[in-house]
Amino acid sequence: MMRRLQKRNVMKTLIAAWAVTLLSAFAAIAGPGEEGRRYAMVPTAVIYPGQVIQSGQLRRVEVTNPDFAGDFATDFSQVEGMITKATLIPDRAISKASLREPFAVTHGQQVRLLYSNGSLQITALGMPLQDGSVGELIRVRNADSGLTVSGTILSPGIVQVVAK
Repeated sequence: MMRRLQKRNVMKTLIAAWAVTLLSAFAAIAGPGEEGRRYAMVPTAVIYPGQVIQSGQLRRVEVTNPDFAGDFATDFSQVEGMITKATLIPDRAISKASLREPFAVTHGQQVRLLYSNGSLQITALGMPLQDGSVGELIRVRNADSGLTVSGTILSPGIVQVVAK
């Protein structure tokens, strides 16, 4: 009786292994899996320059054209929250070149100016004369003195003044 149960378990194991092998073969014949596919992000409606892109305005589509090339957005994370630099047309792939990060500092928005030289640190309020993103060099007017200085944007609302 025990021998018969062992043979039955061996047969079940062999059948399961054969089924896995057969399913793998069918999957290979069916075509490439998820990793072989290419995707692009497309808008569902017209998105105009300067608008913030939200996930409800987008969908992800499979690229079937083998000649499709370029630096196009392939995932929601690459597009969501970005600002458009050009008009985006529905059902056309979104080029990464047509997107930019939101500005960390905008013209006329009050910012904190920081200046440091050794142990000396000075802070003041200023008004940016242009928009900019983190890391960009912009011109800012000191609110107290009226002087225009240049500085690098460190974070939203904070500009590090460049020494002359």
